[in-house]
Amino acid sequence: MSSITLRADSAQALAPEAPGRRVEQAGAHPPMAPARKTGDVILDVQNISLAFGGVKALSDISFDVKEHEIRAIIGPNGAGKSSMLNCINGVYQPQQGSITFRGQTFKHMNSHQVAVMGVARTFQNLALFKGMSVLDNIMTGRNLRIRSNLFLQALRIGPAEREEMRHREFVEHIIDFLQIQPYRKTPVGQLPYGLQKRVDLGRALAMEPHVLLLDEPMAGMNVEEKQDMCRFVLDVNDEFGTTVVLIEHDMGVVMDISDRVVVLDYGKKIGDGTPDKVRNNPEVIKAYLGTSH
Repeated sequence: MSSITLRADSAQALAPEAPGRRVEQAGAHPPMAPARKTGDVILDVQNISLAFGGVKALSDISFDVKEHEIRAIIGPNGAGKSSMLNCINGVYQPQQGSITFRGQTFKHMNSHQVAVMGVARTFQNLALFKGMSVLDNIMTGRNLRIRSNLFLQALRIGPAEREEMRHREFVEHIIDFLQIQPYRKTPVGQLPYGLQKRVDLGRALAMEPHVLLLDEPMAGMNVEEKQDMCRFVLDVNDEFGTTVVLIEHDMGVVMDISDRVVVLDYGKKIGDGTPDKVRNNPEVIKAYLGTSH
């Protein structure tokens, strides 16, 4: 899809910042977060290429993610952002390149292996169990942590019952953190879209991930819902110490909460660095303004 499909406000947010002026939509998101102290590289993506038949989705993409940072991946529609996340969490198997996570290098991993290692994912299109309650949806994120066998779980006796109580206590903490206590027994399908997004985030947090992949967590939200989600992302990073890799189309949000930004266009990397560096990159501005290639 052409770069011109991006919203005009995204291009404006990427325009060079005038002295004394922050590039943002008034009231669209919270003030810029204070600088965070990041650690060593926790995720290193090297020379990833992905193709579907004769269509190249990603071409020789490399970037790294440091522990405790918020790392954004941005780009026009069809740039390859979601494909990149799918490579990281094992949904897609790239034809070339490797991914190093916490010192271990892999060429191919499936999504179960990635989850066990500590990478959780939310999706652009919600994949919740609409007939199940908020509590039960978030409990599904604890499956990898459950040690009791299915027979003991079904009977809920002895160690299995005690283990379930511990997991439920952890989930209740997440529900409190996301401020959805009044809806804990409500079927997810009955909730407004913005609250369903919180449940999706809660299910990912229930996995206790080292790295959290967020695929457009604010898509379709109104201004107030975006403000809330921005605060939750910052609090997850700060209070839980979780490293965040974020895809988001609202450039005001990206420029405010991210430590570093990598920019994709037509499956190629065209920019990488701090928000200020990316904002002033002529090639990035060109892509977001929809200039024909």
